[in-house]
Amino acid sequence: MSGGVPNRSRWARHALRGPRPEAVPVLVARACAIVGLLDIAAGVFPRFRHSRMHTMAEVLPGALGPFAAALSLSTGVLLLLLAHGLRRRKRRAWRAAVALLPAGAIAQFTYRHSPVGALISLALLAPLLIHRDQFRALPDPRSRWRALANFVLMGAGSLALGLVIVSVHPKTLVGDPSLADRITHVLYGLFGFEGPVDYQGNTSWTVAFSLGALGLLTAITTIYLAFRPEHPAAQLTEDDEERLRALLDKHGGRDSLGHFALRRDKAVVFSPSGKAAVTYRVVSGVMLASGDPIGDVEAWPGAIERFMDEAQAHSWTPAVMGCSETGGEVWTRETGLDALELGDEAVVDVADFSLAGRAMRNVRQMVKRIERAGYETRVRRVRDLGDAELERIRRAADDWRGTDTERGFSMALGRIGDPTDGDCLIATAHKADAVPGEYGDLKAILHFVPWGTDGVSLDLMRRDRSADPGMNELLIVAALQAAPKFDIARVSLNFAMFRAALARGEKIGAGPVLRAWRGLLVFLSRWFQIESLYKFNAKFQPRWEPRFVVYRASGDLPRIGFAAMQAEGFVNLALPVPRFLRRRRTSARACAHAVGERDVRAA
Repeated sequence: MSGGVPNRSRWARHALRGPRPEAVPVLVARACAIVGLLDIAAGVFPRFRHSRMHTMAEVLPGALGPFAAALSLSTGVLLLLLAHGLRRRKRRAWRAAVALLPAGAIAQFTYRHSPVGALISLALLAPLLIHRDQFRALPDPRSRWRALANFVLMGAGSLALGLVIVSVHPKTLVGDPSLADRITHVLYGLFGFEGPVDYQGNTSWTVAFSLGALGLLTAITTIYLAFRPEHPAAQLTEDDEERLRALLDKHGGRDSLGHFALRRDKAVVFSPSGKAAVTYRVVSGVMLASGDPIGDVEAWPGAIERFMDEAQAHSWTPAVMGCSETGGEVWTRETGLDALELGDEAVVDVADFSLAGRAMRNVRQMVKRIERAGYETRVRRVRDLGDAELERIRRAADDWRGTDTERGFSMALGRIGDPTDGDCLIATAHKADAVPGEYGDLKAILHFVPWGTDGVSLDLMRRDRSADPGMNELLIVAALQAAPKFDIARVSLNFAMFRAALARGEKIGAGPVLRAWRGLLVFLSRWFQIESLYKFNAKFQPRWEPRFVVYRASGDLPRIGFAAMQAEGFVNLALPVPRFLRRRRTSARACAHAVGERDVRAA
């Protein structure tokens, strides 16, 4: 992997030549969006049809008459929906636009007898056909929950737009209907029935056709999403997981985030040799990898090239969160992407850890106080726990979670107690003299995943809200003190975002820009635990390992940041899955593994 330009991958050579041409999809998408907005305006606002814009609106699909207004409205909504897919070069969006524009041209010519309108629709169709090779992106991963989300969002949008349609004809409105009457009229109209609002002349037909078109559009798109072939969200297959575990057995000691690649809501691409892999999840059109590639460093370029090929095939935005300095160097060299320091990972060397000294006084006093209160700790491997206790720990960790959704992506495994994760470490806090609750004397849990053969990485921290403060400090100290018994030499704690800025910004001599940046981070810490995680990690006197985000262009950073927040669970745009269904779904595979393990033990 020499650093000369002749040895760069084709992705790095493309970057040296400049950005790939994407002007045509962007222009086509903008044209579709503009035409869609004009179509909606022509179908909804009667004054628009008699304004200076009428000369443009009259050659668009249907600007006059009940049927024309409904056609204009539905065509405009569809073109707006397709614009984003065309911008991302999606093949299915291209097919839909190619089918929609000739239909609009036929309607223009047969209903309105407008050759100019038909030519306008065909003129928009021409660049789509000429540049069809630029619209090759494959569909995004999806599930049938999208159909329900579409029904809710389209229904709400149709209701809002329907209220506008009902209210923009004041001169022909009979009487003064109330807001409730107008909402009722919209709801009836979406299902094709007459409502309580009445108009003079042909306005009633125009409103009825428009509302019916919105209702039909909502129904058609929902039915399509419900019955189209399903492309489920990323999920590791058992074969993929076995191959990843084999790579981790050989090379897992290099990256503390390696074991988190075994999250089962990730997908994976392997190098041609099979000696390296990159795991990822697609969130809002961003192909988000985390940590370094898994496997032999010499084989990383092959896996990275497969990753970039997959991103291009689906028109996803490639990004890497939390890679190491070595990983960032390889990513940037092989792809031409850029890297930005994101924060630091706290790593404690077990041999150097001690509670003695002034720097550890606060932690030492807190641990002693909690121990005097009657708490005791136990540190064990997952495989050494009984089934009943393991199930109790799993249920407690789920119920003690502070949010409805599981948080974590880069440094979270997403499960506890799976039989395949027997090397994971669990530290628990107990209080024998406490009133027995649902989980007995269990009061707090820390879960660590393996980091090669001589290290562990912190996965999650959960505690009973009624327990005394300081449970996390108690269990981290207990894990560090018990580490030599498990031949563990290093422990990775939490990741502290923007740690360097926080540390330098509070020192004497810091400039106004650095102090302002630190002040913003402290303000954001009210919601995202930026400063609190840094201060918590700093208690244990760790060494700090920088972590980086790899991205294509500066303009992509807001989108990547938003996708990362979704992946980490800070932002949830999807419809929530009921907890009992989520529990059943996440435990089904564990049960299957457990049954197989019991069969092996019996044999």
